[in-house]
Amino acid sequence: MSTEAARTPQPTDPPTAPCSVVWSSGRPYVLESGRGRPRWVGCDDRGRPHTLSIAELRRRGWSHRRAS
Repeated sequence: MSTEAARTPQPTDPPTAPCSVVWSSGRPYVLESGRGRPRWVGCDDRGRPHTLSIAELRRRGWSHRRAS
């Protein structure tokens, strides 16, 4: 494992490319862009669809990788 990756600061803004995947609270979210505002879509703990706005995702925290 590279220590350089551990020192690289996490960007504050999530990606903006459609179909990007990020992790938040241990769950994956995919960026959907269609009509209206882009939204991050994932599932809650019961498998139901769950959406987050970009602001909500920033507030909750996110990562490009799943937490170990």
